[in-house]
Amino acid sequence: MIILGIDPGTAITGYGVVEFIGNRFKPITYDCLRTGPELSLDLRLKKLYLGLLDIIKIYQPHCMAVEELFFNKNARTALAVGHARGIALLAGSYSNIPVAEYTPLQVKQAVTGYGKAEKQQVQFMVKTLLSLPEIPKPDDVADALAIAICHAQWSSTFGGKIR
Repeated sequence: MIILGIDPGTAITGYGVVEFIGNRFKPITYDCLRTGPELSLDLRLKKLYLGLLDIIKIYQPHCMAVEELFFNKNARTALAVGHARGIALLAGSYSNIPVAEYTPLQVKQAVTGYGKAEKQQVQFMVKTLLSLPEIPKPDDVADALAIAICHAQWSSTFGGKIR
């Protein structure tokens, strides 16, 4: 199964494409899409959408996993992430691939075995599980890979069903 993990954001959207065979992971590609503050919101979202469509077209994932929006004290940040999440969900739906959503707690639980793990613990496990030479940067990329790993763990545990 090829999984596209997405950590959405309007400035940086991390993505990671991971193949999961049996109970082994193979990283295919990982990076981020960036948009500059000089662009209006509509142009930033368009750039993210087209970038995600390109990634889906090139790597042809079987499914996509996106981090759910968690409560944020900064309403402006939460709205911006919400816009980017919507774009990611639309790209998956438009491309006819199943989309699953996971909370940060579910991602941490699946990757480290502990739902309240620190960011550094999650990043270390991403590096270890994918046999990477170093922790992917920026953090959004490591988070996207963690989301893909989470989906593999949850779907294998619960019979491959996408919520």
